[in-house]
Amino acid sequence: MIDPVAAHYSGRDSLADIIAEGLQRAGKDLNELTTADLATVDEFHIRGRKATMELAGHLKLTEDAHVLDIGSGLGGPARTLAEAYGCHVTGLDLTQAFCDAAQILSEWVNLGNRVAFQQGDATNLPFADDQFDAAMTIHVAMNIAAKDKMYEQAKRILKPGGIFAVYDVLQGEGGDVLFPVPWAREPSISHLATPDEMEPLLAGAGFKISDVQDSTRESQSWFEAITAQMAQSGKPPVTAQVFLGRDFPEMARNQVRNLAERRIRTVSYICEA
Repeated sequence: MIDPVAAHYSGRDSLADIIAEGLQRAGKDLNELTTADLATVDEFHIRGRKATMELAGHLKLTEDAHVLDIGSGLGGPARTLAEAYGCHVTGLDLTQAFCDAAQILSEWVNLGNRVAFQQGDATNLPFADDQFDAAMTIHVAMNIAAKDKMYEQAKRILKPGGIFAVYDVLQGEGGDVLFPVPWAREPSISHLATPDEMEPLLAGAGFKISDVQDSTRESQSWFEAITAQMAQSGKPPVTAQVFLGRDFPEMARNQVRNLAERRIRTVSYICEA
């Protein structure tokens, strides 16, 4: 039986082929692609690559570092870290189609030797204790009910003193989330924590929290800027619609409204193992 969360994200096969077609229609040469060419589809979390780099700045990365990206999707954040810091990144995702496409996209931009992707469960990580120098998770825990297990697993696989960076969508004070949204078409697979719940969850897993940043206002401004840009120059050649399907525009509209009405918040946590 297919996991309902995996099913939400894997409605389309051959994601790499679909992305390639969109890029080629826009005049891109697959042999000359850069990570920036993929950013509109492979960094599909709120605030995109800017948010990824903000997290990366806290991870104390060197070229020798081995990072785990929990819930790696199409691999955009993993490739961003590998390109910016020269480190090695392993991505783990529940959806096999994402892992397959992530590896192909990495080969397109000549980062296949620095990143690797495998299917797996964030609440039961298939890695040894103390294996990674750093770990991150971006817009993933919204689909995970057992957040305590997820964070305990992240702590287990980190070396002592390793940094865990979390950037997620949380339940806001403005009321229930309006569906569909990019992470769920209906409430059964949406499991948002509140800001008041997050710190006890992370501390309970054994982490020391060193920094908390609420970026909700910046997230709303980011969406407004994207809307204005698309009104002027049109939709990018590839977006998250390639794997979220025809109702992606409605998801995006609800995402903006949920932020504006503070039904959701975007918050990041920097933690030390």
